[in-house]
Amino acid sequence: MSNQTINREQGHWILAKMGKKVLRPGGKELTMKLIHNLDITPDDDIVEFAPGLGFTASVALENQPKSYTGIELNEAAAAILRKTIYGENRKIIIGNAADSSLEDEVADIVYGEAMLTMQADHRKAAIIREAKRILKSGGRYGIHELGLSPADLGDATKATIQRELAQVIKVNARPLTVPEWSSLLENEGFRILRTVTNPMYLLEPQRMVDDEGLFRTFKIAFNILTHPKERQRILAMRKTFRKYQSKLNAVAIVAEKR
Repeated sequence: MSNQTINREQGHWILAKMGKKVLRPGGKELTMKLIHNLDITPDDDIVEFAPGLGFTASVALENQPKSYTGIELNEAAAAILRKTIYGENRKIIIGNAADSSLEDEVADIVYGEAMLTMQADHRKAAIIREAKRILKSGGRYGIHELGLSPADLGDATKATIQRELAQVIKVNARPLTVPEWSSLLENEGFRILRTVTNPMYLLEPQRMVDDEGLFRTFKIAFNILTHPKERQRILAMRKTFRKYQSKLNAVAIVAEKR
C-alpha cells in the first residue's frame, strides 16, 4: 500500500488491519458496561448502528435477543459481518444511521459506538432522532463515545483537540463533554438513565492486553513492527492521544425514549 493511501486511511481501519478487534474509546470494559446497562432480554428487538468488526454484536447476542439488525454503511464491513452474524432474526443491512430505512417503533433497544463522535453536531442530532424514531415508547438507546474533560473545558482547547485528532486519525472527530452528550440526547426527547466513563487508553499496553488478550496483543505488536507505514500512523495517533490524555475520556450513556 502506498504512503499516500496510508496517509489518507482512517485510523480505526489501520488498527483493524493490524489485527485490533476492540476499537472503542473506552475499551472492552466500557462496552461490556454499556451492554449490561441496556439490559437486553430474549423479548427485545435490538438494532445496532455501525457494528464495525462485530465485537459488540457478539456480546449483545449472548443475551439471545428476539431479533438483531445491524445497520452498516460500509459494504465491505457488512460482507465480513454476515460471515458471523446470520440465522433466524439476525441480519446486517446496508444503511445510514441517520436514515436506516427501518419502520417506526420497531426496536426495543438501539445502540451505537464510536460513530457519533465522527459527526458534526447537526449530524449527531440527526442520528439520535433516527434512534428515537425506530424505538418503541420506553425503548432504550445506548451510546459509547469519545469524551472531553472537564465539563467546563474551554472552547479554544476543544477546538484544538478536535483539530489535532482529525489530522491524525483522518476522521472529523468531534468529542464532547459528558454534559454535552447528555444534552444532545435530552434535546431529542430522551431521559438519561445511566452514565459511565472510562479513561481513553486505546493504544496503551495495559488496555491492549485487557481488550485483546496477551497473545493477540503480541500479534498486533508484531504486525505493527513489520509494517513501517502503518507503524508511523499508529505512533502518531498514540502521541496525540497521550498529549491530551488528561482531557480525553470515553463515555457510555443509556437513555430512555420519553
